[in-house]
Formats: sequence, C-alpha cells, structure tokens
Amino acid sequence: MKIKAAVLEDMGRAGPYAASRPLKILDVELDGPGPGEVLVRIAAAGLCHSDLSVINGDRPRPLPMVLGHEASGVVEEVGAGVDDLVRGDHVVCVFVPSCGHCAPCAQGRPALCEPGAEHNGKGDLLSGGFRLHRGEARVHHHCGVSCFAEYATMSRRSLVKVQKEVPLHIAALMGCAVLTGTGAVFNGGDVGPGGKAAIIGLGGVGLAAVMGAIAIGAETVVAIDMFEPKLALARELGATHAFNGSDPDLVAKVKEATKGGVDAALEFAGSVKALEMGYAITRRGGTTVTAGLPNPKAVLSLPAVSLVAEERTLKGSYLGSGVPSRDIPRFLGLYHRGRLPVDRLLTHRIRLDDINAGFDRLADGSAIRQVVEFN
Repeated sequence: MKIKAAVLEDMGRAGPYAASRPLKILDVELDGPGPGEVLVRIAAAGLCHSDLSVINGDRPRPLPMVLGHEASGVVEEVGAGVDDLVRGDHVVCVFVPSCGHCAPCAQGRPALCEPGAEHNGKGDLLSGGFRLHRGEARVHHHCGVSCFAEYATMSRRSLVKVQKEVPLHIAALMGCAVLTGTGAVFNGGDVGPGGKAAIIGLGGVGLAAVMGAIAIGAETVVAIDMFEPKLALARELGATHAFNGSDPDLVAKVKEATKGGVDAALEFAGSVKALEMGYAITRRGGTTVTAGLPNPKAVLSLPAVSLVAEERTLKGSYLGSGVPSRDIPRFLGLYHRGRLPVDRLLTHRIRLDDINAGFDRLADGSAIRQVVEFN
C-alpha cells in the first residue's frame, strides 16, 4: 500500500527546520505484515528528543528512515501467528521490541532485549525484514516503529493492547514520555513514599517523572529546568520546589532546601552537565539516575572515591527500566483515577505537514509534548 510518511534522508541540517525541512513528506510503499507482525493505522504520534537527536546527528541511524517511535493506533491486519490481536484493537507502540527469550528478557528486563537493540540499530524489524521502500530502495524503520506515517507494519513485540476508552492522543504518550519518565520513578526502587526526589530536565519525559514522583508519594519533589514556564507547570503539578538550572548557586540551594540532598536525582536532559549536577545534589547513600541520551561522544567525570566513601549509586534507566505490558496499563489506570494527569503534557496537536515546525518548537523549548494526529 502507498502511505504518506515523514522521511529523513540526511542528518545534521541546520534549523530552523520549518525552512530547512529535514523531514520530507513523501509517498512510501508499505508492505503488509509478515509472520508475527501487525499492520497498524497510526492515530497519534509524539515528537520526542530521541527523534530530534537523529535529525541533528547526535544519534546516527541508517538512512533513509521514517522517524517516530511514540504512538498509538488501531490494528488493521495481523500476520501469521498473531492470535491475541484482531482488527480494531487499540494499541500503544513500544520502541524496543522484546524477543522474550534472550538473557535480559529472561531476567524480566525487556528494555535491554539484545535482538531488539540489534535490529533497532540496523533499522529493520525484529524479524530482520524491511516493510518500507520507495521503488526498489529500502527505507529504514525507526526503533521498529516508524510512526510518523499514516500506517506502520511492526512486530507484535512492539505493541501493547489498551482499552478503547483511552483517548488515542493520550495513549500515544504512554509509549515513551510516560513509560520512560514515570517508569524510571516507579521501577528504579529509589523514590518512595515520604522520600525526596529531584527531576532534572522538564520535557515530556521529565514532567512525566514529576507526576510519577508525586503519584508514588514522595514528600519532596524538586523540579529543575532552564525554562521558567516549565518550572511553573511543575509547580502546578505538585512539585514542592522549582529551581532554574542556570542558577550558579543551584547545588547549594537544593541541598539547603532538602537538608543535605535528595534520596534520588533523576536526569532527563541528555546533558553531561545536568547529570553532574544531579550527582552533586544527591545525598550520601542516595541514587543518581540518568535517562537522558547525550551525544555518544560525551564523557562523564566524577570523583570516584565518593561512590565508596558515600555509598553512592549511579545508574541508567532505559524504557523506564520496566515491563511495558505491565506498566502501560497501570499508568493508564493512574491516569483514569486522576493521579497521573498526562493530558497536561500535551501542548500541541498538529498535522504531519507541520512536523518540521514542531521540531523547531521542541528544539527551542517552547513545547512540551506535541502529537501528530492522523484522521
């Protein structure tokens, strides 16, 4: 079938993207689902910094590629062997397909699926196949999803079924922003009732983490960002403290406000400086978590002795360190009960033709979460 899709043909174009148009809206040919695959009509697709980092070259990927990894949609067709989804089911896309049998999957850590990571890096599906092409030329899949398109064929392992009562533009945010941000809080084991948490970087993922820290019962929630409107939103959502990341006295102020530092600092800015600051505001015996994705060449330098003398923990979190088939339904349950107001993240609902301007807003910080909606 022929579909319209946003295709990246080269990386590193200078902004503004509305003028340079790194994403071209093209007619692309999409093959139907093979064994273990599903054809999905995309309803809503979120714009994320992980997409932007491919556009600007921070995270090189094979090209050409249809971008997009956070989405919701409706099942149109299932391939052989798929017996738990039918046409009309609503699904959320997950940007790491999990094979279910490699060592990390067997340990209950599907975010670290080894075949999933391998095929995401190659730009094909979990089966090793390509379903996108233009004439005889292959077009690569982004994270096994490629949802900046009217339709997508993907592995069944990239999908979580959700209730039809969930608004699809809200369901889309569960696939990355909420799964990553709220998941890092819930699954890290470092933020709990009565605890002190700091969230650094208040994009869609970071603000989802703020919501998660409040939902889990943290007594103190410190929000840190460079943009005052985002700090104001964090306060509205329930953050007890908000600090501008450009403040030269930030570390001292956070330590004073938290009486020595936070139990857990979670960094979502994708910046080494932000991560260093997160480590600095973590108390003795506390945990610093990074879920941001800096440029692969960025290097972190820390006083190694503090890891021992202060019994500190530094760890990464990918895909919220969780299990999407478990976490997406429970986060949707919190949304329905009013404890995870995900709709507050959504600042723009746009058309596919406006996607380049959307990435300008994402790059300059004037948007939190934007979704492309398809009729």
